[in-house]
Amino acid sequence: MSNFTLSDLERLIAERAAASPEESWTAKLLAAGPERAAKKLGEEAVEAVIAAVKGDREELIAESADLLYHLLVVLRARDVALQDVLSQLEARTAKSGLAEKAARPR
Repeated sequence: MSNFTLSDLERLIAERAAASPEESWTAKLLAAGPERAAKKLGEEAVEAVIAAVKGDREELIAESADLLYHLLVVLRARDVALQDVLSQLEARTAKSGLAEKAARPR
């Protein structure tokens, strides 16, 4: 079992963001702007959905990794820390998902 965490990935993305766009996909993606990073996130989300629908476990694992990576790149592009997202998730655990969803403003 791996000890690699999303926090580790967030740190790695921060390191690679400081590199030259010619040397790092992360830096290149961030240099293209938040819109480009968000587009890639959307593409990866669709690919993960397709893998899930097909029932292809290995493809779903690979696409999920791509999805998580691109989500963290988008968060970095918009200066949102992973901890902020985790805090939001933690706050939502105080009640059931159905109750939490019903309480959201429409």
